[in-house]
Amino acid sequence: LRVQNAKLYLATFAAVLGPLSFGFVLGYSSPVIPELSKVSDPQLRLDSNQASWFASVVTLGAAAGGILGGYLVDQVGRKLSLMLCSIPYVSGYIVIISARNIWMLYFGRILTGLASGITSLVVPVYISEVSHPKVRGMLGSCVQLMVVTGILGAYIAGIALKWRWLAVLCCFPSCTMLLFMFFMPETPRFLLNQNKRSEAIASLHFLRGPHVDHEWECRQIEDNVEEEGLSILEFKNPSIYRPLLIGVALMFFQQVTGINAVMFYAETIFEDANFKDSRMASVVVGSIQVCFTAVAALIIDKTGRKVLLYISGFIMALSTALFGLYFKMVLPTPSNSSHPDLLFTLNTVAPGTESSLPWLAVVSLGLFVAGFALGWGPIPWLVMSEIFPLKARGISSGACVLTNWVMAFFVTKEFHDLIGLLTAYGTFWLFSAFCCMNVIFTAFYVPETKGRTLEQIEAYFRRS
Repeated sequence: LRVQNAKLYLATFAAVLGPLSFGFVLGYSSPVIPELSKVSDPQLRLDSNQASWFASVVTLGAAAGGILGGYLVDQVGRKLSLMLCSIPYVSGYIVIISARNIWMLYFGRILTGLASGITSLVVPVYISEVSHPKVRGMLGSCVQLMVVTGILGAYIAGIALKWRWLAVLCCFPSCTMLLFMFFMPETPRFLLNQNKRSEAIASLHFLRGPHVDHEWECRQIEDNVEEEGLSILEFKNPSIYRPLLIGVALMFFQQVTGINAVMFYAETIFEDANFKDSRMASVVVGSIQVCFTAVAALIIDKTGRKVLLYISGFIMALSTALFGLYFKMVLPTPSNSSHPDLLFTLNTVAPGTESSLPWLAVVSLGLFVAGFALGWGPIPWLVMSEIFPLKARGISSGACVLTNWVMAFFVTKEFHDLIGLLTAYGTFWLFSAFCCMNVIFTAFYVPETKGRTLEQIEAYFRRS
């Protein structure tokens, strides 16, 4: 049993090097933007508007990657799709390393975003299809664990490395993934869908070991494999459109929790609480994410998906409500903040208020990041990989990834306008309301997939 799990864990490790690369892409902008804002070359120097585009243009590339990934995962397979991801990852960083102007920086970020979008779709599907039910939750949660590990790695490396050398470092995870995935098997479900039964048996032999009834598992999968293609008319079928709607809603609710907004404020909050080294503060936030995502991965197959979504939603609702209270009562002063434009907006809400309770913001930030990492960070990606029928997995996963990245872009880019419209405390109370809606949605619509095979989950939607 240990040997067979070791090979399954090896295949999972090879796949999650993709999310590690994806994490480095997301984390790259945080240490690099302050550096590029001060470079002597005017062709590369970023103003505040260009900096926001440098950070958020990745999400546009990732949205396109979601569409492309939905096509690739069904046409060329899960394994080859992951191997192809390394091309835009490395190409994007090469463009950034050789950048001579801002447009080259943008183009490099779009390429790495494209690879991130494909990765965020394909890796959860690959892991869910190679895993058995007892460990699928844990292994599926490793996707988000590696993303936050990559973000933390970029934060730490950014303290010591200049932006070009940091880009060189960011190439390594994707190159390593290409090397490892070359020796890993394709998923049995994809192979059976392609009428490659002998190759599917060989894949199961690698993943499960020699002492398991591969024929039995193969027949279980074959009973659910439908060879004919998917037509648009079939989306009238509840067994296809219901999981699609659940998956899209999970991705929508994940972004409207306000995760990007809270992370945007992190540096300002820590500075106001007398954390003078904002880069080290980012490392603290990244470490909290990694720790609680690891906790979620370890307990998810025992507690189930819905319990963690409930706990996560309640924690985030409480912490964003406290954030609103903080911005209602306590306003940071512009003298010790790196975001004076945001703080000017805050100060116009209630001028003259003194900052006296910074601990409230720090506690709220820690609670929010921990709550998100415990449930609404990893679980939407895991559930997305579990609930779709095999024939609709590519297009449905593509729709979910597209939803996630488009919402991430809007939340990131329109946050300033939202503060202007609702004030800072109103905005965070809105996020708190969305977190409460997350809990209600989970209670009524999200199925519990703990301990079920993918075929049993598919049968559940057909029956209901």
